Amino acid sequence: MTDTNDPDVTIDSKDASCPGPLMDLIGKVKNLDSGTVVELQTTERNSTTDVPEWLEEAGHDLLEIEERDEYWSIYLEVN
Repeated sequence: MTDTNDPDVTIDSKDASCPGPLMDLIGKVKNLDSGTVVELQTTERNSTTDVPEWLEEAGHDLLEIEERDEYWSIYLEVN
């Protein structure tokens, strides 16, 4: 299991409205190597469903969604 406490890349999309966090993620993932662990930080609740759906379609792995005090951290591994 990959350690989500130490992601390789963190994308801060807090306060971006939907679909901003997903667009930020898609733009960044295109330039990352396979095996890279990414943390997407978002305050947009819809991202907790939209991002996992996109990850499945794109072939990347959802590792964890962690609800924090003021935002969510969505961890994924690039394939």
